[in-house]
Amino acid sequence: MIRFGIVGTNWITDELIRSASNLADFQLSAVYSRTEEKGKEFAEKHGVDIVFTSIEEMAKSEVVDAVYIASPNSLHAEQAIIFMENGKHVLCEKPIASNPAELARMLEAAKKNNVLLMEALKTTLLPNFISIQENIHKIGKVRRYFASFCKYSSRYDAYREGTVLNTFNPKFSNGSLMDLGIYCLYPLVVLFGEPKNIIANAVMLDSGVDGGGSLILQYDDFEAVLMHSKIIDSHLHSEIQGEEGSIIIDEISTPEQVEIRYRNGEIEKISEPSKFPSMFYEVEEFIGLIKSETYESQVNSHKNSMIAARILAEARKQIGLVYPADLSK
Repeated sequence: MIRFGIVGTNWITDELIRSASNLADFQLSAVYSRTEEKGKEFAEKHGVDIVFTSIEEMAKSEVVDAVYIASPNSLHAEQAIIFMENGKHVLCEKPIASNPAELARMLEAAKKNNVLLMEALKTTLLPNFISIQENIHKIGKVRRYFASFCKYSSRYDAYREGTVLNTFNPKFSNGSLMDLGIYCLYPLVVLFGEPKNIIANAVMLDSGVDGGGSLILQYDDFEAVLMHSKIIDSHLHSEIQGEEGSIIIDEISTPEQVEIRYRNGEIEKISEPSKFPSMFYEVEEFIGLIKSETYESQVNSHKNSMIAARILAEARKQIGLVYPADLSK
């Protein structure tokens, strides 16, 4: 059994617990919340007795082997480092850090303490993404990668009425690029590595974060076009375009229907129904690495996370989006 502590009491932690409950080696042992009342409410819902209101106490405790961090982005680095310095493995929700400098400190702590640090980006560990990797050779030379993730945020209604919640607050290293754009970006990095050039645009909100935007990334012989937004919906599919055909992806964050459309008109379905909820596979990867004493994923690797962090940082620089975390040493 790998005994997990949970940092955060929101819908994403509910989903992770639901997904991970399908794994025989997953055991939920403790919950952290800033308030004891909310922590107890969340813990009772999931049948857990131990609640912490101190990250330091949770990190030093002997009741957890690993933690899943789903706190605001700006808190990821500080919390993860505290846990790793106390010998705990860390599965950290995307984006793993506010900027590359924070991530560098996290990676240093992981190496120093011989623990696993992995970014919880589910897409690249899903069976249908693996199917994309296994079949991409069929479309010939890739000439364009197009990914779109535009989803109107339920919290944007409050923003329009004058209430700035965490998701639109730069204090928490938030915004569309970090929240949704990374789902377009990380699969690109896993498939093709680091681009040669980046051009970023954004629709900025008065709160100081981006409501939506786009990136154009140049590789040696193809380009990538990414679109993201939290203030509009889009129903466009994502697509990897090759000289012999295109891979059509229904939803880049959680591919369910994936097919190849060849130039001759033939269509080949390469997706299969998922056997488990989407977050199952990242926890499966994480637990498997711990049990094999392998402290870096080959998919959501430290290298891939750093490439993604550098791209996000450059894009934010171009659109003029600065977080308080960027100013701290």
